[in-house]
Amino acid sequence: MAEHYFFYIGLAFILVHEMDAIRLQEWRMFPILSGLKDQNGYLIFTLLHLPLYVLIFWGLWGSHGSVINLILGLDIFFIIHIGLHLLLIKHKENQFGNFFSWSLILLTGIFGLLDLITGF
Repeated sequence: MAEHYFFYIGLAFILVHEMDAIRLQEWRMFPILSGLKDQNGYLIFTLLHLPLYVLIFWGLWGSHGSVINLILGLDIFFIIHIGLHLLLIKHKENQFGNFFSWSLILLTGIFGLLDLITGF
């Protein structure tokens, strides 16, 4: 929906964050993927994002009700996503320690919250 400007900005931030997550080898923090060799972890982690992106983009062209539900669910996830990174802040494989990476994480959640406040 065009009026959910903050959602679309948050979506852009999380997509860039996921690019950063690949750079920072985030798969090393996931129980199953962490046991794989880096090349395999990279391939699986990256490829798992393809169906997620397809479902998100496909969902954004659905009927009005389904689009609103998707936006609402993702807005909530954008906020929860900050908490997930905070829970894993001390994980031995966590490489999200710089200003740029945390800006992407925090701005995703902030724009999700702004969309919830203004869009619903």
